[in-house]
Amino acid sequence: MSEENLQPVFQIQRVYLKDMSLEQPNSPSIFLEQEAPSIEVALDVNAEPLSEGIFESTVTVTVTAKVKDKVAFLVEGKQAGIFEARNIPAEQLDPLLGIGCPNIVYPYLRSNIADMITRAGFPPIHLAEINFEVFYQQRLAAIAQQQAAGASAVEGSATVQ
Repeated sequence: MSEENLQPVFQIQRVYLKDMSLEQPNSPSIFLEQEAPSIEVALDVNAEPLSEGIFESTVTVTVTAKVKDKVAFLVEGKQAGIFEARNIPAEQLDPLLGIGCPNIVYPYLRSNIADMITRAGFPPIHLAEINFEVFYQQRLAAIAQQQAAGASAVEGSATVQ
């Protein structure tokens, strides 16, 4: 094999809106409320292989706005990208898919979420920037903690028997 074929390759193939939904269960009466809504934001990141060296990375955001105990709106958006990642060392591939790809996809999702909320008749909500490196590290720590708890539970059940 030539040295050129072993060069790392990372390319964006496509960025697209995979899913978007809006619920307004208390409209139109919610528009008459004077109180500002409380906003909750949930975030999830996922990556999966599509074929050899081709991956789909998705970022999902759910925004829920409530006035008192009534839901004003719930918007969920899933933005995705197809990325080519070849000849990348295994220890670098997971961070690339968990940090680099979401950093590329997220700005599109932020824009789509703000647009959907505005089109629903509410003032725009501009989601904050996200440090996907910190998010990635937190996910790794949570997985390690779950595995440790699971291992001790298995060990505990083995000793009880």
